[in-house]
Amino acid sequence: MKIFGLTGWSGSGKTTLAVKLLPALIGRGLRVSTIKHAHKGFDIDHPGKDSHNHRMAGATEVLVSSPKRWALMHELRDEPEPTLEELVRKLQPVDLLLIEGFKRDRHPKLEVWRPSVGKPLIAAEDPTVVAIASDGPVPDARVPVFHIDDAEAMAAFVVEFCGLRA
Repeated sequence: MKIFGLTGWSGSGKTTLAVKLLPALIGRGLRVSTIKHAHKGFDIDHPGKDSHNHRMAGATEVLVSSPKRWALMHELRDEPEPTLEELVRKLQPVDLLLIEGFKRDRHPKLEVWRPSVGKPLIAAEDPTVVAIASDGPVPDARVPVFHIDDAEAMAAFVVEFCGLRA
């Protein structure tokens, strides 16, 4: 399973790009899964639902299943957050695993950078950034730069970079 990431500062458009990039990759015949890092706590469950009640009663894991999907929720309960490597091992193998966030991990990444966000270019200091997507000029870029709306070109780059057969 090949791993490729999207990185960038908050508000740069990582999720927007992922949502555009996924159909471009899947349209090439690839099976793609994603991992998204959330810096703050999040909840996919809601008070009043049975699964939420199970978690609140102390269950470490709750698996919810239906004819359309299943989801496994794991409460850390003061355990440390799993590493990206540990999370990857929990997924079924696919052609490509697209990682959103985890900017300090060492997998290859495409940086989403917008001058309007007012943050420095991560690529300037991080050799794992192998391409940049931007809506403006990128100063001193040492890697390929794509327009942030050109998902097809970025998909072609990811496929080639990862050595995938589309």
